Amino acid sequence: MFTLLRKEINSFLSSLIGYAVIVVFLLVNGLFLWVFPLEFNILDYGFASIENLFMLAPWVFLFLIPAITMKSFAEEQKSGTMELLLTKPLSDLEIILAKYLAGLVLVIFSLLPTLIYYVTVSKLGLPPGNIDHGATWGSYIGLLFLGAGFVAIGTFASAISGNQIVSFLISVLLCGFAYIGFEFIFNLSIFGSFGYIIRQLGINAHYTSISRGVVDSRDVLYFISLIAFFLMLTRFRLERRKW
Repeated sequence: MFTLLRKEINSFLSSLIGYAVIVVFLLVNGLFLWVFPLEFNILDYGFASIENLFMLAPWVFLFLIPAITMKSFAEEQKSGTMELLLTKPLSDLEIILAKYLAGLVLVIFSLLPTLIYYVTVSKLGLPPGNIDHGATWGSYIGLLFLGAGFVAIGTFASAISGNQIVSFLISVLLCGFAYIGFEFIFNLSIFGSFGYIIRQLGINAHYTSISRGVVDSRDVLYFISLIAFFLMLTRFRLERRKW
């Protein structure tokens, strides 16, 4: 499995896709946080905080992560190497995990340079270091879980279509619904007391909870369950090809 994982990571880093994703993620967030005179601008915000990063990043990930994962299985199916891959001495789950972890590694690579924002804002605070460290690290953990969930959804979307564009669109729709779809349903009065339960099915409720700086076991369990659910769906999809 680790051989396939290295191959997948090298595939990202040996092409423009991996670097393009990292550059676009940093460029979009950097422009909104430091350049454009909008409500997200840190310098105009007046407080030593990078919470605007954690408001913007999920929306950027909503499009970038599907771009990462759309080729995971779709490319294998299109090129005809899927059957060859399935004949290797690896279980379906090991193949899925290798592709999933490769996408997650790229997400981590894109997040690491943003630590510069954290250090910079901490130094700019008055007095220096006057930043809510707990909430910041909690937000990073939440963003990592959110990215991990999006990668799992994108991996599944790539497995159900041999066309990368179709996989990308399905992934964006599924990630978008998982992130904010339940928020819209929650606001409908027709569900009454069930609204809270519906809201808890969405990513945003748990991402917001972790971003407060308190890593609740219920939120962690939610993200682990979300990831496991879509990876199991991907496994089921691959197993169907053998029928």
